[in-house]
This record gives sequence, C-alpha cells and structure tokens, in this order.
Amino acid sequence: MSGASRWGWARGRVLASVAVLVALLLVFHAVVPDTPAHLGSLLETFLPWLGLAVPVLLVPALVRRSYAALAALLLPVVAWAALFGGLLLPGGAPGDGDLTAVQHNVSDVNPDPSGTARALRDTGAGLVAVEELMPAALPAFQAVLGADYPYRATQGTVGLWSKYPLSDVRKVDIKPEAIGYGWDRGMRATARTPRGEVAVYVAHLPSVRLGLGGLRAQWRNESAVLLGEALAAEPLDRVVLLGDLNSTLDDRGLGPVTSRLTRPDTDLAFSWPAGLPLARIDQILTRSAKVTHLWSLPATGSDHLPVAARIKL
Repeated sequence: MSGASRWGWARGRVLASVAVLVALLLVFHAVVPDTPAHLGSLLETFLPWLGLAVPVLLVPALVRRSYAALAALLLPVVAWAALFGGLLLPGGAPGDGDLTAVQHNVSDVNPDPSGTARALRDTGAGLVAVEELMPAALPAFQAVLGADYPYRATQGTVGLWSKYPLSDVRKVDIKPEAIGYGWDRGMRATARTPRGEVAVYVAHLPSVRLGLGGLRAQWRNESAVLLGEALAAEPLDRVVLLGDLNSTLDDRGLGPVTSRLTRPDTDLAFSWPAGLPLARIDQILTRSAKVTHLWSLPATGSDHLPVAARIKL
C-alpha cells in the first residue's frame, strides 16, 4: 500500500485547525467583538448553522485520510450538541400548559389578510398577537377573529386578540430616537386568565439589514434597550412577550430583553423566511411562567411563519 493511501495523523492539519476554530466560535461566540459592522450579532443570528461546517469538513478529512481532522471534528460536534441538541428533542405535549399563544408578523403587503386571520383563529389559541397590521387589513382581521376573540387591543401596527378580558392597555414606546413620528410598534395589556392576571407585551423591533458594511442593527438594539426597560418596570410578576424581535435569542443585541425573561428551552421552530426558514426571529418569551412547547405553523400570506407556544402559568 502506498504512503498516500494510508491514514495518518500528520496530514489534514489545516482541516483540523478549521474544525477547532468552528468549535471555539460555537462556545465562545460572545467574545467575538461587536464591531461597527456588528459581526458578533451576525454570527449569533445564525449560530446553529455553524454546525454545517462538520459535514463540509468531513468529506475532505475522509479524502485526506486524516486522523487529526476526524478527531478535531468531534469538538464542534460536541459543542453544537451541548448548545442546540436539546432543541431537536420533542417538546412537551401540546396539552401541557395553561394557555396557548400565537405570534405572527402578518406582513404589511399580505395579499390575503382574511386567510391569514383564519389560520390564526383555527389554532384555538387564547392569545393572538400580530405585527405589521396595516389599517386597511384591520377590518378583515376583526371580521374573522371577532367572534372567537371578543377582546382586542391595537396600537400602531401591532395588535392583540384575546379570549380573556383585557385591561390596562397602553403604548410601550420602543421607538429609536432617529426614527420619525408615527412609528408605533409596542403595546402592553393585562389579560385576566383563569389562572390570574398576566402582563402581555406585543412588540416589533426594527429590522436589521445586511450589506457590504456588515449588519446594520443600531435601531434594533436601541429599541431592545427601551423594551427591556419597560419589562423591568412591569409590576405584574407574570409576563408574556409576543413579538417579532428581528433576531434569534443568541444575538447579544437582544440582551436587554432576554436577560429579563425566560427563553424556551425546547424546539427550534424557525419562522423566517417563510419559504425556507433559517432562523426564529419571532419570539414568545415569559417571566414567572414557562413555555412547555413551541412550534411554527404552516405558511400564510406573510414572509414569516406564525409561531405558537403552550405556556404553563
């Protein structure tokens, strides 16, 4: 057998080095600096997809017959499993919880608002929160949801339909300073459920943009700080946040929000883009309550998928 055909430890060192780098990025992503291009946030937004480096590196490792590369590939496998493996396991039973909530960015150019509203109604959820609710689409949503959801609150382009009485409805100001008048995407209400009062927040943080200069996330981050301050000041113990936060929960830009709430520890439930979901940027977070099951729903006329959750109060 020729030397080139034997397996060995000396070859494939570059592949092994790349595998170690991937593992380090998975485990220590927080130390990647959030430069003016927000490279740290960009990495964290798509952090689970770093796992694809393993099969990509596996092929050349096998071709090179490199023991070193194969051994090094175990590092990102273990790191990915520790971070995200639990999300691949089935969540709790759909009936495990006290209420169901649905969150959906319905899209400001949705060609079928009535169909989207029917899809949300048919979930039977106790709470339905929507964003990008345009004034022209509001009558269609109310016509479909009104009978099953007698309690409604809207503020700007966010809305909440509820099977439970709502009170203390008010605007939550999450508008970045540089955005002009009329931008209104935050709301808070108290829902009187059979298990007691719950503060329900509906929020739509500003979009981020990826370009040659990196990730433009300043407005989103500023809005997250304002939302975090509102959550910190909330007097009710039990809180449910339903919103399009325009990033994943690993993104440090959402730290002011995620540090004050409990993130679901089950199910990936990718929600965006609807045609080929790559990330969950539509979130259902809680305080003094627990998401027991989280899942994405079939596509509607929006570029987002709806996300539903069972919540134990």
